[in-house]
Amino acid sequence: MHAWRVQGQPGPIEDEPLEWVEAPIPQPGPGEALIHVLACGVCRTDLHVSEGDLPAHLRHVTPGHEIVGEIVALGGTSANGRDGRNGHRAIPDDAVDARNLRLPGSGHHSSGNSYNAFGDPDTKNQFRIGERVGVAWLRHTCGHCEFCRAGKENLCPNSQYTGWDANGGYAQYTVAPVDYLYSVEGLLPPSGSRSSRRHSNATVFGPRYTVETVAPLLCAGIIGYRALRRTGLLDGVSAHEITARSTTLSVPSLPKSIDVPQLRRGSATSPASVHGRHGGSANRLAGNRLTSGGDSFGGDSFSGDFSSPTQISTSPAAQHIAARLGHTPVLGLYGFGGSAHITAQVALALGMRVHVLTRGQEARDLALELGCASAAGAYDMPPEPLDAAIIFAPVGDIVLPALEALRPGGVLSLAGIHMSDIPPLNYERHVFHEKEIRSVESNTRDDGREFLAFAAAHFIAIDAHPYPLDQAQRALQDLKAGRFAGAAVLVNR
Repeated sequence: MHAWRVQGQPGPIEDEPLEWVEAPIPQPGPGEALIHVLACGVCRTDLHVSEGDLPAHLRHVTPGHEIVGEIVALGGTSANGRDGRNGHRAIPDDAVDARNLRLPGSGHHSSGNSYNAFGDPDTKNQFRIGERVGVAWLRHTCGHCEFCRAGKENLCPNSQYTGWDANGGYAQYTVAPVDYLYSVEGLLPPSGSRSSRRHSNATVFGPRYTVETVAPLLCAGIIGYRALRRTGLLDGVSAHEITARSTTLSVPSLPKSIDVPQLRRGSATSPASVHGRHGGSANRLAGNRLTSGGDSFGGDSFSGDFSSPTQISTSPAAQHIAARLGHTPVLGLYGFGGSAHITAQVALALGMRVHVLTRGQEARDLALELGCASAAGAYDMPPEPLDAAIIFAPVGDIVLPALEALRPGGVLSLAGIHMSDIPPLNYERHVFHEKEIRSVESNTRDDGREFLAFAAAHFIAIDAHPYPLDQAQRALQDLKAGRFAGAAVLVNR
């Protein structure tokens, strides 16, 4: 097979630290699956691994942790001694059923209550050869430390990560532990495989994704969702409320509704680009009308009639959040790449008003086309105070204006695994009035299951930019240079 490796010393991506090499196809050990890579998203973390911003954990590592692929072999030996690589063995009985979407509420795991978005919630089916799965960033945790026992496995001191501690998806094949796989059959159209057909009737939520548009969900989506959770805006909101479909709610003092602008024909964010330039629906938010909520703070920043109640289409989660805050939640997003453009759609579907602050006109245009209320430069002030903000850009300087933009009691969530140094803070300007800064470290598997259930229920439009697998280095160079909005995806043809 062929794979990309950080062969020498990590360094600037312009100096091409990755090499396209021929390597043996890896063999799965017990509890592992050999996966034929179909697509792999290009994440900024891959850039940090390639350039050495993150210290090397594995010599000559293959980056990539947003992997969609098909299981071609299962490791281990069955009770009758047959080798799993020949396709005869199922996963051990004590393996985690990664299709079982355990949905935590209020930050806790629901005891004895699980939900499977792609089939019977009580089914304990095991992964099979031919099944399409997702491989994400979190690869291993110990399962017995205080953090794992408390449902905070993302903080496990013995955690391992795909594309950093073990070879990832910038290759034609990869190996991953089955305990950390996600089934994506319910998100994809049926393929010709028997295992795929077995799930062909599982999804009842509507539009399907492609392998190119599922890949960014596996890190950009999951990490963005956790960053949104870390803002506190979703505190007390159960996963069942989050995945529920929209209803109609009468909310006082709302401005006039804002319709999602139609996509410009022939633009970089035309319907073709929404689905990796394969064409398809331009329905970015599954036909929902987005309505800006209103309240007294923010002055005349928003036009519209605030004098009378307005009927809006919203979800149970939006009702819950607005009732708790007493107003429509206002969220700021700093940076608008692969993760942010997904997170924006989650926030909009949950009834939030979203302001985007980012470099690059193309990214700002995409934000407005997705229904965000405003889009401006990364160091500009939003048109109204923010209840919460998320910084996706790895730029510590942005922390200061983001903190200034928060209303009293606001929370700033830092989504990146790496960030340049944060300048000194002025206590009164930046952190007084009980403002908080919260970091995000990886994610739990329950974060992933919950987010993928949301993606199945609500359909998230991915602005995917496909690259051939052998062009990974160019994709990383384009990512660093900001040459596209949305998400780059490597496709293994």
